[in-house]
Amino acid sequence: MRKSLILIVVLLGFCSTSFAITAVQGKVEKIDREAKTIVVKAADGTEHTFHFVGRTAFHGAEKAGEATKESFHGLVEGSDVVVHYSAKGTEETAEEIDHVGEGGLQTAEGTITHLDRGAKTVTIKTADGTEQAFRLTDHAAADAGKDISEGAEKSGKVTVYYTEQAGHKIAHFFSKAL
Repeated sequence: MRKSLILIVVLLGFCSTSFAITAVQGKVEKIDREAKTIVVKAADGTEHTFHFVGRTAFHGAEKAGEATKESFHGLVEGSDVVVHYSAKGTEETAEEIDHVGEGGLQTAEGTITHLDRGAKTVTIKTADGTEQAFRLTDHAAADAGKDISEGAEKSGKVTVYYTEQAGHKIAHFFSKAL
């Protein structure tokens, strides 16, 4: 009986599904409100179709423009976005969408001088020599900047996408500068 119980617990552990959150940056190509989908063309040219669900969070889009018939949560075709998503098979579900640009997330470019995913902080040195410190959101700490290899953090040029809240710069996403 005890062995059976242990076996069941182990099997449940293997069967439970945990979804990793990843992110993609790109431009909104199409919005389908009825199907609750958005197509985003990534910087590398690939197109992703993301499904919206009740838990999908939007940042910066509400300030980017007023809701119109052509928009969805302030996003319109051509909007620059960063989409944090989970995938199950070929279906990609938008967990968070960050609008980039006017009225949305701001950007800063520089070289990483300090990165601490545990403390959820990143500091960059900008082209003018100043240092900017950012707090990382949970998604940014876990996912963003994965294209920056271990040991190269301090020489890696990055773009940080952030908001300002209560006097602090909050990084929602950062990636290797192109």
